[in-house]
Amino acid sequence: MAEIYETSGAAALLGAWDRAAARWAATRGAWAVTLHELLCFGVKQAYACLFGGCMLALLLSSWLLYPADAWLSRYDFLTLAALAIQTALLACGLETREEASVILLFHIAGTIMEVFKTSVGSWIYPEASFLRVGGVPLFSGFMYASIGSYIARAWRLFDFHFVRHPPFAATVWLAVAIYVNFFTHHYLPDMRLLLFAATAWLFGPAWIQFRIREVHRRMPLLLGLVLVATFIWLAENIGTFTAAWRYPAQRDGWHMVPLQKLGAWLLLMIISYVMVSVVARRRSITTLADAPNRSTP
Repeated sequence: MAEIYETSGAAALLGAWDRAAARWAATRGAWAVTLHELLCFGVKQAYACLFGGCMLALLLSSWLLYPADAWLSRYDFLTLAALAIQTALLACGLETREEASVILLFHIAGTIMEVFKTSVGSWIYPEASFLRVGGVPLFSGFMYASIGSYIARAWRLFDFHFVRHPPFAATVWLAVAIYVNFFTHHYLPDMRLLLFAATAWLFGPAWIQFRIREVHRRMPLLLGLVLVATFIWLAENIGTFTAAWRYPAQRDGWHMVPLQKLGAWLLLMIISYVMVSVVARRRSITTLADAPNRSTP
């Protein structure tokens, strides 16, 4: 497992732990081997979520502890803290420059959409701040960036390969259509159902192959996207609970974000996945023995 952490100082420690755990599991049967692999899966997932986890921790801790009368607003503190985390991750080798470029790309795309969405009243940022564009504090772009960071890191950590992946050009056009619809549905007919159908048609046959330790496992790619969208929806509930932003229906008191928001997050996941795949295509991905059955985005 340690080879995936070659850019960080944690490689030796994680490698030693993995080898010791593997020796322990080998002497105790199949259940121990399975447990070891589950633990490795959890470690990799936590590592992939590093930036997003730090952002959620910032939202919760600032909501609980940040003084209301501080000279620096909470939103501006979140922006500066996110920049500090980003700098620290790069300096410590816990994040690659490639992953940082993904975060920047997501920050720009997310902020543009946020500016528009807040202008039409889709949601609001109820607190004051100096570091903002229109009604959007700059920390909000890092929330979108954390999604891109997770996908980019997971792609590397789990050594993604694909079976029956849709053509790259088709996924780009779908992502563009989804992004445009996020804006135009306020003025024109909402094409969401058609976009869901196109997503199912393109991604439905595809499988993702991921390596936890030595063996590649697989699952339907669309299922993986839905699962990640579900976790984003849960994180969104934390964000609105801490008043980082609020939907119009939450102005008089917090309640859970409607479950139908999962559909919007799934569509956003398609955009996120395609944006990361643009960067991932630059990498040299080694194919396995059944290369004719595999495809890359």
